[in-house]
Amino acid sequence: MTSHAGAPPSRDQERVVAEFRAHGGKVGGYHADMQLLLLTTTGARTAQRRAVPLTYLPDGDRYIVTAGNAGSDRHPAWYHNLRANPDVAVEVGGEAFSAVADIADEAERGALYELFAAAYPVADRYQAQTSRQIPVVILTRR
Repeated sequence: MTSHAGAPPSRDQERVVAEFRAHGGKVGGYHADMQLLLLTTTGARTAQRRAVPLTYLPDGDRYIVTAGNAGSDRHPAWYHNLRANPDVAVEVGGEAFSAVADIADEAERGALYELFAAAYPVADRYQAQTSRQIPVVILTRR
């Protein structure tokens, strides 16, 4: 797999992605107290690679993210991309690696979402703002 470490940022994420890469995964401002990773997906229609910063929870050797999209009634573009192509790249701290993205099934989603919302209470606010169920995505290193 080609390295995604240099993939350009998704729309409106240039500053956060650049700061993340320049400081080994650390960023300031709103995200300063959050664990962030960069997820690079391949566009379902465009085939272009794009990196997006996401909050995550480590879960053993997996990384858990949610497709909250700030409580929007639409899934984020990156979610549609990984559904079409689950082969992704992940950057955590200064490390980049290939991974596979799986959408948690209903049984696993509940427990993982509770853990995520306990760490990031804004997740519950996002869920309350939308009628869609926010998906939980599991990123597993290849």
